[in-house]
Amino acid sequence: MRKNSIKNTRINGEVQRVLAEIIRGDIKDPRISPLTSVVAVEVAPDLKSCKAWISVLGGEEARKETYAGLKSAEGYIRRQLAQTINLRNTPDITFIMDQSIEYGVNMAHKIDEVVSTEPAGSEETDDAADSGQEDEEE
Repeated sequence: MRKNSIKNTRINGEVQRVLAEIIRGDIKDPRISPLTSVVAVEVAPDLKSCKAWISVLGGEEARKETYAGLKSAEGYIRRQLAQTINLRNTPDITFIMDQSIEYGVNMAHKIDEVVSTEPAGSEETDDAADSGQEDEEE
């Protein structure tokens, strides 16, 4: 099976969906933040290993606690994955912390700050531009 085959893409999507359900609903570990999401999953073509990119919205402390909780629940997660998805092999899961969602939220806040300060300055330039156009028309 090729790395980017349709079958591998479907398996990646299904494993991602099931992992998200397991992390959100089945695990009762208080260290795992409720703001945890599975960003992406890459299952090896031989179905022996799996990389799961996990994003935690919160501070560095929440990220470390969630990672520790996921590492300790790795066996349980793998067993639940095996019961839910019928694969030839159940992959070993490696969790990788991903900060892309947090980065996106940060950038959105920065853009909002710039936009909120910009209208006061842009009105003056719009007025000046309008008066300049009126002068040209006369």
